[in-house]
Amino acid sequence: MSAEPTLEGGTTRPPILVLVLAGAFLLLVASLLIGSLTTPEFPPYPLTVPPVPAAAVGDSLVGPSTYTLDASQGDGWRRFHFARNAVVDSGPWDIAFRRNRVIAAPGAGITDLGPVAFDSIGEVPAAGYVATTFGGDTVNPGVGKWYAYSMLSHLLTSQRHVYAVRTADGRFAKLEILAYYCRDVGAACYTIRYAFQGDGSRRVTNATRPRATTSPGARGKRPRRLLVGRQDLEHSRPANGTDTF
Repeated sequence: MSAEPTLEGGTTRPPILVLVLAGAFLLLVASLLIGSLTTPEFPPYPLTVPPVPAAAVGDSLVGPSTYTLDASQGDGWRRFHFARNAVVDSGPWDIAFRRNRVIAAPGAGITDLGPVAFDSIGEVPAAGYVATTFGGDTVNPGVGKWYAYSMLSHLLTSQRHVYAVRTADGRFAKLEILAYYCRDVGAACYTIRYAFQGDGSRRVTNATRPRATTSPGARGKRPRRLLVGRQDLEHSRPANGTDTF
């Protein structure tokens, strides 16, 4: 049996495994400390004040529009209705937000169109929409991973995917999550960009072909690119363990 390696003076040298574990522990402590000291960069979006009463948009095309809402309450969903262009507390709704989760209403669906430019989507698909699974752990896999999570900072960053939404009454919208923070609320303050087609068609852009009288040198202004701050991840469940709508 070989003897334990010793240092000068007869002191036993610590096993390599102990040193590795000690180093891993120090890295974990440093990561947790850095995460606790990391603060998000608040995007410049104030909370949207919805009109009272919220007016129906009819069969017109709405957007592109942005809307900022507070979804920080862990025991309740913040519901949004495209046809009324606002957060709603009663009546029909299309999508809902709670902390880091986004879902579609019963009978509606969401599909991920990928990391594409919002303005590049002129028409959304006719099929492929994912329904929400309702229950104690309500989720919609079509939009479940809209964020990237950092193990170092413990914050979220929007993946800037564009999503298509089919509402329960058969109308369509495109949606992008721009931010998860705002200065008024902090975490779970969503800013979304969307366009909604009220006439039932899948066309979700108001882009038109240039008229013959348009000057050859005329150019439209490029849309302003909105910034996304860093965001954090917090899971929550309703107090009674079951979601209600």
